[in-house]
Amino acid sequence: MDRFVFPPWVNKFTLMALGGLLAGGAYAGAVLFYGTLPEVMYTGYQPTQPVPFSHKLHAGELKMDCRYCHNTVDKAAHAAVPATNTCGNCHNASINPDGTLAKTVVHATSLKLEPVRESLANGTPIKWERIHDLADYVYFNHSVHVNRGVGCVECHGRIDRMEVVHQDKPLSMSWCLDCHRNPTARLRPLDEITNMAWDPEIDEQSNAQEVGMKVAEELGVHPNTNCSTCHR
Repeated sequence: MDRFVFPPWVNKFTLMALGGLLAGGAYAGAVLFYGTLPEVMYTGYQPTQPVPFSHKLHAGELKMDCRYCHNTVDKAAHAAVPATNTCGNCHNASINPDGTLAKTVVHATSLKLEPVRESLANGTPIKWERIHDLADYVYFNHSVHVNRGVGCVECHGRIDRMEVVHQDKPLSMSWCLDCHRNPTARLRPLDEITNMAWDPEIDEQSNAQEVGMKVAEELGVHPNTNCSTCHR
């Protein structure tokens, strides 16, 4: 019986197959590594910011509406990091020619706000550290959620109690799907969107599910698990 001899192209094909297998493994490893970074999905991620901004003070004690700083959250996909001029509305120590303050200023000489004053003087943005960072292959639109009754607290937790903001929710696919499968339990009236302390159990005859069902009916919200909603 004649001995079978593989044709020469098999050698090249074998090398290409091995190369493809290694490349695929490296790609899968990179995706797994990036997708599980703390800043992407780990609950509790809490980076140090260039300015020690206290949400507990501003959103909690002073009752500032989230939309004062994040002014595109109900209009665009991104919530928007506030420009330094927004900080300057309260902390800009503008000086008149006679050396007096041009307007009432809060903590005009605080060392903690030195980066804010430098930014206002130089016109350079403050480099805030991003906390909630979804993977690049995920599409998320803030305005769609906010305008359909999903409150800030649902994804960000009690920001009004955080001296230093941390990632409060896992932001994983399964966590998102839990809400998309049953959105009514997490919906609230639009005038309560930024109210972190809002309680749906207004009285003994009311609960989160009932309130959510009413909001869902008014705003046309329904379960949505279509893959193309988030993966486009």
